[in-house]
Amino acid sequence: MHTIFYCRDLCYAYDDKVALSELNFSVEETDYLCVAGENGAGKSTLVKGLLGLIKPASGILELDKTLHGKTGYLPQQTAAQKNFPACVEEVILSGLIGGKKILPFYTRADKKIARQNMEKLGIPDIAKHCFGELSGGQQRRALLARALCATEKLLVLDEPAAGLDPLAAQELYSLLEKINREMKITIIMVSHDINSAIKYANKILHLWKRQLFFGSVEDYINSSIGKMFLGRV
Repeated sequence: MHTIFYCRDLCYAYDDKVALSELNFSVEETDYLCVAGENGAGKSTLVKGLLGLIKPASGILELDKTLHGKTGYLPQQTAAQKNFPACVEEVILSGLIGGKKILPFYTRADKKIARQNMEKLGIPDIAKHCFGELSGGQQRRALLARALCATEKLLVLDEPAAGLDPLAAQELYSLLEKINREMKITIIMVSHDINSAIKYANKILHLWKRQLFFGSVEDYINSSIGKMFLGRV
C-alpha cells in the first residue's frame, strides 16, 4: 500500500513553546484515520501541519508530492460560513480555485466536476438555493462536495459532524464511509464523537500534547487509553 503521509519524532511549536510532540505515524492510501483527543490536545495543530500551514519545529515529515495543493479540507463551520450569501453551486465551485491559474472564471469542465460531486452527495436539486438558507446537514454536504472538488486522494475533516442533530450526523458519517470505500479517498478526520467514529475508521490517532496511541480500531478499543476515553472501564 502506498504511504501518503509519514512522520517520525515530529514536533510542532508556537513561539518556541511545544504544542505537539512525539508524533510517529503514517497514513496509507484508502485509510480512514480518526484523530481523537480532548480540547487543547493538539488536534488543530496537527491539521495545520497536514495542510502545510505551519512548519515542524523538529522531526521528519514526508507528504506525497502529488497532494501538494490537492487536499480537500472541511474546516469547523463558523457562524459567518453558515450565513454565506451565495448559491450552493458557487460555494462548491470555489473548491476548484486552488487548481486554477486564471481567476475567477469557471470552465464548462469545472461546472461538470461540481455537478458530479453534487450528484455523489445527493444535492443536485439544491444547486441554485442560497447556502445560508439550507439545513445544517445540507450545508455540510455542500461543503463536503466543495472539498471533493479539490482532491481525488485525501480529505482532511475537522469535526465535520459538530452541531448536527443525530440523524444528520449519522447520514454524514455514512457518506464519508461511502467516499472512503467506493471512491478510494483517504480520510483524516478530527472528531470528539469517538464512539461514532470508530464504527467507520480503520485507524485511531489519540493525542494529548503528544501521541498517546496510534494503531487499529480494534487495538484502540482494547487499549487502556481507548477504554478510558470510550467509557468502557
